[in-house]
Amino acid sequence: MIKPPWIRGVRRALLAVGTTAALAVGLLTATATTSQAATQGPCDIYAAGSTPCVAAHSTTRALYGAYSGPLYQIKRASDQATLNVGVLSAGGYANAQAQDSFCADTSCVITVIYDQSGKGNNLNQAPRGHFPGPAEGGSDNPANAFEAPVTVGGHKAYGVYVAPGTGYRNNNTNGTATGDQPEGMYAIFDGTHFNGGCCFDYGNAETTGNDDGNGTMEAIYFGNSKGWGWGSGNGPWVMADLENGLFSGVNRGFNAGNPSVNNRFLTAMLKGGPNQWAIRGGDARSGSLSTYYSGARPNASGYNPMKKQGAIILGIGGDNSNASAGTFYEGVMTSGYPSDATENAVQANITAAGYNSGSTSTGSLTPGSRVSLQATTAPCCTSHFLRHNDADTKVVISNINSASSATDKADATWIVRAGLANSSCLSFESANSPGQFLRHFNYQLYLNTDNGGSSFAQDATFCPTTGNSGVGHSFQSVNYPTKYIRHYNFTAYVAGNGGTNSWDATSSWAQDTSWLTASPLN
Repeated sequence: MIKPPWIRGVRRALLAVGTTAALAVGLLTATATTSQAATQGPCDIYAAGSTPCVAAHSTTRALYGAYSGPLYQIKRASDQATLNVGVLSAGGYANAQAQDSFCADTSCVITVIYDQSGKGNNLNQAPRGHFPGPAEGGSDNPANAFEAPVTVGGHKAYGVYVAPGTGYRNNNTNGTATGDQPEGMYAIFDGTHFNGGCCFDYGNAETTGNDDGNGTMEAIYFGNSKGWGWGSGNGPWVMADLENGLFSGVNRGFNAGNPSVNNRFLTAMLKGGPNQWAIRGGDARSGSLSTYYSGARPNASGYNPMKKQGAIILGIGGDNSNASAGTFYEGVMTSGYPSDATENAVQANITAAGYNSGSTSTGSLTPGSRVSLQATTAPCCTSHFLRHNDADTKVVISNINSASSATDKADATWIVRAGLANSSCLSFESANSPGQFLRHFNYQLYLNTDNGGSSFAQDATFCPTTGNSGVGHSFQSVNYPTKYIRHYNFTAYVAGNGGTNSWDATSSWAQDTSWLTASPLN
């Protein structure tokens, strides 16, 4: 293949200088501001370092400077129609407005994450493996398209929000490493969204969907599971899933050199070759990479030589274990073992991309805003706020003021999200328990972890209306449209104005179902 002149020039610069500083200057040619796309992407940098991408996945931006194809496909619930979401311009950012328009008044899921490398290594809804998923035929759920809003370079975009039961896979890949062949990979994750379930992975896995023994995987893991390995602190950690082991270093189990990391946007890197491998990581918004481990393969049997099979997974383990949670924005896999200098230049490209958590507004019902919901019923409750209870999963109202504890204030703070079951309505995610949403069950309100299912999405979606009392807002259940979020005896329900349940009592119903959207308490 004839390489463009700029790639040949960068390659000559790399060979001539061979330093991290030269790579940062010679390879990274991002614009001075983050309002425009970089003139080259991470995969251009890997190619210049002689370790080209064989898979490149992102729902937020192009990973090559010249890429102008689709990033991902969505399917809407109302009519099962699909749409490919592309970039605003070659090498640029996702056209999130196309998703917003297509999914208005309904919900959408991400059905395909396209491979930008030209190898055809697209990620699709994961089929049943050794462990079944919750969808039809034992497949895993596709991700809700609206649960991970961000901005990149000042442009709105959406990540891939993996709830337990969600996963993507490609068992028929082209060009990925097999056996003991060298490879590298990175992913950008939300460092605050994780759990201890197995296994939130991105990378190389079995083509069978089964556990085929030690060394048959090589994937980045992120979470706080201590079932196989762990690092210092309480986690979460970036580790390597090598099958039958999450490794934080050379030892099976504990490795003190692997730190807990929780950057809002986290760069996680893994690379492996014959009897060598490394874990690296850093803040995807600023700064350089740290090396958490670099050295020989684990001192446990079965991992030298490796027996990689070359499938690609996202959000699940190699045997389709799907109890994990996390959020993915972009990631690649390479042919060959990338140098630290090349990875450092990729990190510089990532930090220049301008990832941000999206809306920073407060006290409004704009998705991304942080709010607290204040009761309006006089005289009992005007100093009370809707909050989740630390003693259980119930949602209640309680008196909270400036002198209240930080925990109480955080429990009464919510992140507004586009409705999980209807993007024109709203869902409320706990500000201090990422991945857990306000939802009704048997008419009572709870704080529960999103399981990725359609029933949960409906139970967690509420449509804002003018307050039933004429004050503030009321929140109508999307699947029980005659019922609204109400406090009754200091406990929260979805309630109708009259009915057989005690919380449907007509007395003060209009006030009890009307809420002020206050500035966040935390």
